[in-house]
Amino acid sequence: MADFKHIQKPEIVEIETDFLAIGGGMAACGAVYEACRWAKGKKIRITMVDKAAADRSGAVAMGLSAINTYLGEKKPEDYVKMVRGDLMGITREDLVYDLGRHVDDSVHLFEDWGLPVWKTDDEGKGHDGSYKGKKLRDGGKPVRSGPWQIMINGESYKVIVAEAAKKALEENRQETGVEQNLFERVFIVKLLMDDKEENRIAGAVGFSVRENKVYIFRANAVLTVAGGCVNVFKTRSTGEGQGRAWFPVWNAGSTYAMMTQVGAELTMMENRFVPARFKDGYGPVGAWFLLFKAKATNSLGEDYCVTHFEAAKKLYGKWAERLGTCIRNHMMMEDMKLGKGPILMNTHTALQKLAETMTPKEIKHLEAEAWEDFLDMTIAQAGVWAANNIEPEKTPSEIMPSEPYLLGSHAGCAGLWVSGPEDFGPKEWCWGYNRMTTVKGLFTAGDGVGASGHKFSSGSHAEGRIAGKSMVSWILDNAGYKPSVAASADDLAYEVYRPLENFAQHKNYTTAEDINPNYIKPNMFQMRLQKIMDEYVGGISTWYMTSKTMLEAGLKHLEKLKEDSVKLGAADLHELLRAWENYHRLWAAEAHARHIHFREETRYPGYYYRGDFLALNDQDWRCFVNSKYDPKTGKWDVFKREYKQIIPD
Repeated sequence: MADFKHIQKPEIVEIETDFLAIGGGMAACGAVYEACRWAKGKKIRITMVDKAAADRSGAVAMGLSAINTYLGEKKPEDYVKMVRGDLMGITREDLVYDLGRHVDDSVHLFEDWGLPVWKTDDEGKGHDGSYKGKKLRDGGKPVRSGPWQIMINGESYKVIVAEAAKKALEENRQETGVEQNLFERVFIVKLLMDDKEENRIAGAVGFSVRENKVYIFRANAVLTVAGGCVNVFKTRSTGEGQGRAWFPVWNAGSTYAMMTQVGAELTMMENRFVPARFKDGYGPVGAWFLLFKAKATNSLGEDYCVTHFEAAKKLYGKWAERLGTCIRNHMMMEDMKLGKGPILMNTHTALQKLAETMTPKEIKHLEAEAWEDFLDMTIAQAGVWAANNIEPEKTPSEIMPSEPYLLGSHAGCAGLWVSGPEDFGPKEWCWGYNRMTTVKGLFTAGDGVGASGHKFSSGSHAEGRIAGKSMVSWILDNAGYKPSVAASADDLAYEVYRPLENFAQHKNYTTAEDINPNYIKPNMFQMRLQKIMDEYVGGISTWYMTSKTMLEAGLKHLEKLKEDSVKLGAADLHELLRAWENYHRLWAAEAHARHIHFREETRYPGYYYRGDFLALNDQDWRCFVNSKYDPKTGKWDVFKREYKQIIPD
């Protein structure tokens, strides 16, 4: 029962809408942009709610120097083969194919909206975004840094994409006459189910991170696209660097947690991504490998992808021959464990080689691009270079595998089991609305869609557009639906604000506010979570190694932490945000641990290892591992789903 005894009761704002997008990243922006197009003239109310502000929200917040998924002259079938090979043979080929045939259209839109794309001239020479060549949609040739990647001047990439989404929302607001349909600085923490219709989404509840307000949204269709999960494992960054991460630190597993809690089916949550990045700053390595042609070696100058190749083939078979992302990680780690580190990105030899055929002016421009690669998207890495007197044209830099992240848009495939397209793939993988989860009216995209990695920024936007169009169809097909939620507005507000109440009630029990037997602060809670995951579920301290016995011990500790989660305490709105973020991380962590425990093989060496099942086993485990949490009983069910290959090798 709601009883605000020790804190001021928040203002409760209730919003009725048709379409609710939770998140403000590339997928959310793509979804509302596309939905507004299909909803035009139909009086469908479209609403977006973002924990941050859309201009700088999501994984593209700081910008990017490349778009990593652009097919161009390639076919969707080629894209499926690449994704399948990199993800060790398991992917939802219907979803990947569907994305492959649509993703270029999003990239063309980005350029139409003002994104500078590098182009190749008639003589085959590459130029940066200042070059005025043909647009991609008109036959312009991009500068490719790899088979699927094209270079951009992308410091303002997200601002450009967000502007288009906000313009579409404003047009929808004017058509429908609603007072507001973009809510920024509002953190959605819980999805709401319909109390009259079984397995039907009805809305969501959250709070303002700036004002004393709780928001309750009721909707016909809900899109949950709040990113992946960061800070669930102990980080390599310590001290003043604590919080520095490769993936956005605000990605708290909310996508996975909230949809798990309402019974949506998960898939491939055992998968995680461990990116090899420039040490300490987490700077990207892709452009260095692909555009600058730099080589990574151990400190003895040996190529670990050569010296460990045969041993990897014995354990991981044909998938080792693909030299995918996790396999390259594995080989690097083997050298590090042998004491052959640090691992070096030989930036100096790469730039010297390129400079052999360049003019002094071109060399100066190349060096500027080397710095801009970080300034576009990971400014901290440029700071690390400067602080350590590193000149990339003269000195190599260390690279290091990071702590693990859970995601579904990059070189990882954790997420939700969703309906695929009607015209491609097995019939049982399509239940009527593309990218809808197993909960009616609940959709996802980007990091939320499982078994479908290598979408990156452009793919997440395109997948958001796919979901947005499907949601409009759902709304039109269910036009008479009226959401019904059992809990009262006051009870929902109290549940959201309970950490504030816990703290206010007990803060005077001790002289140190952070140490109190009656509540646990978000920072302490996160430390406990990260310690459990690091030591039992394959974090950096065990070289990503775990086993059945370690996982079972870890799950017992996670269960105790879940019991303590009801005692989370928050002194202010910022800590309330941190409390809910870490509660979401806990749910994502549990799903991850349960999936690794179920899959009795090492499917992703270099990301994690099962010490009791070190080899890959295609005969028994080339399948999807799925799970479902039952909110009525509190029980988990983890099970196999058959893998089906659609595109021939």
